[in-house]
Amino acid sequence: MPDLEGKVAIVTGAGRGIGREHALALARAGAKVVVNDLGAALSGEGHDDTPAQQVVQEIEALGGEAVANDANVADFEQAGAMVQQAIDRFGRLDILVNNAGILRDRMLVNMSEQEWDAVINVHLKGHFAPTRHAAAHWRELSKAGEDVRARVVNTSSPSGVFGNVGQGNYGAAKAGIAAFTVIAAQELHRYGVTVNCLAPNARTRMTEETFDMSPPDPNEFDPLDPGNMSPVVVALCADEAQQITGQVFHVWGSAVNALRGWSAGELFQTEGRWDADVLLHQILARFPDGASPPGMVAGMQAAGGKSLGAT
Repeated sequence: MPDLEGKVAIVTGAGRGIGREHALALARAGAKVVVNDLGAALSGEGHDDTPAQQVVQEIEALGGEAVANDANVADFEQAGAMVQQAIDRFGRLDILVNNAGILRDRMLVNMSEQEWDAVINVHLKGHFAPTRHAAAHWRELSKAGEDVRARVVNTSSPSGVFGNVGQGNYGAAKAGIAAFTVIAAQELHRYGVTVNCLAPNARTRMTEETFDMSPPDPNEFDPLDPGNMSPVVVALCADEAQQITGQVFHVWGSAVNALRGWSAGELFQTEGRWDADVLLHQILARFPDGASPPGMVAGMQAAGGKSLGAT
């Protein structure tokens, strides 16, 4: 296990699921942890500091050091206070794991403005605000001549990088987090900060309707155990990972896939400006069976070429 002794980490959304596993894994590796969790319902309502306090107790039972934090990470001032809490309590900040999130799943034609705004706010602003405050702190240290080896690990989703029906708000936010990761990595590398991202497949409160939630066989490897994600976080937080940045890792069971984003794909080239009719004919010739996300063409053919209904 990489040695994180002396490091200080913040993990948001760490009261349950994947975030809890991250907090425990970082503590086992030697880091002191600020366990952040608002304790809200999956939809974002409510407040309960019990989950964060329980994880702190688990870390202390392991012989580690931790402190609870119940900030709303999408609140800019509360996010700044959380970063300052880590510095005041433990004297430094080395690692920020942005994991907090909510769900408001709905088909696009039925999604309300509030359902869109709530998910975008918690995920995207909830990644921006803590990162903004932590990055400013690390930049000051770097400019003062300190050897900064800081780490940010963000949380995207397969819905954000591959798409998923009924999650237009969630997927858009998670795709934005992947893009935010790439850009933040480009901006912060000069200050000694790496920024990477996970797109995890795991059994959590958020995915209980997607994955089988029945207890797995204790004698077999469980590919959906949320703890499968945490070794990736610990590895990325090691000092030796200083040149690994701007990456999005899809994690499923024992498979860790370093994704490649948008690529050049099919190229259509002409001299000067395209004639729309000529371009249309070339597109249709290049894609005689159509071009759409996986499964969509077959689904439309099964529906007789008509649009599919949605609820």
